Amino acid sequence: MCTNGELGDTPDGLAPDHDDHDVDQVVAHRLEELKESCRILGIERAELLGYHDSGMMGWPQNDAPGSFWTTPVEEAARRVADILDEEEADVVVTYDENGFYGHPDHIQANRITLAAVAMAMKKPKVYYATVARSAFESLASQLKEFGIEPPEPDGDQPEMGATDDEIGATIDVSTYVAAKRAALMAHSSQTAQSFFFQLPEGLFEQMFGQEWFVRVADPTGQVGVEDDLLAGVR
Repeated sequence: MCTNGELGDTPDGLAPDHDDHDVDQVVAHRLEELKESCRILGIERAELLGYHDSGMMGWPQNDAPGSFWTTPVEEAARRVADILDEEEADVVVTYDENGFYGHPDHIQANRITLAAVAMAMKKPKVYYATVARSAFESLASQLKEFGIEPPEPDGDQPEMGATDDEIGATIDVSTYVAAKRAALMAHSSQTAQSFFFQLPEGLFEQMFGQEWFVRVADPTGQVGVEDDLLAGVR
């Protein structure tokens, strides 16, 4: 986890610009949410880098001293590279260059992860987590048939997702959709009002039963669309 999430909403929904927004309360609450999510998913190790949340793109906090956005890439990358070396990582998954939807800390996570991979002693396969635009366009049409209007992207955000020819791996995660939903809902301070949790379970399973990835680097030389991120290293 790159940041402590200081600029998230409080448990009772107060935004960071509210006079009663309590940063310490937000950090403590989000840490508990993280622990619960890790428990649900069976994650054995969660590393907290502890940088300060930079807020959304264009916020004055982007450039505040100590923000993740202003952290020198080489400094944070060295810390991540040490973790990769300790774990002898075979696969690394991160955000794309746009941070999926333009969040500054997600963009910085991309830069730092790629720099860390370059520093690491062992070169892992690297993927960007994404969504297949064609699949979500199809699902959006289905939602409308159910009378559900999918959310419209912000016009200022970069286009999300990847075209079919950019997809390097499509993973069937249908067996784990229930755990995935529960883990996401554990982060209730960020997801309680999410459009996706208003969906009937069947539609949620259909939308989240697959995951898509762009293959960025692969020392094992896989070709085509993989169905296993560990292909070539198992």
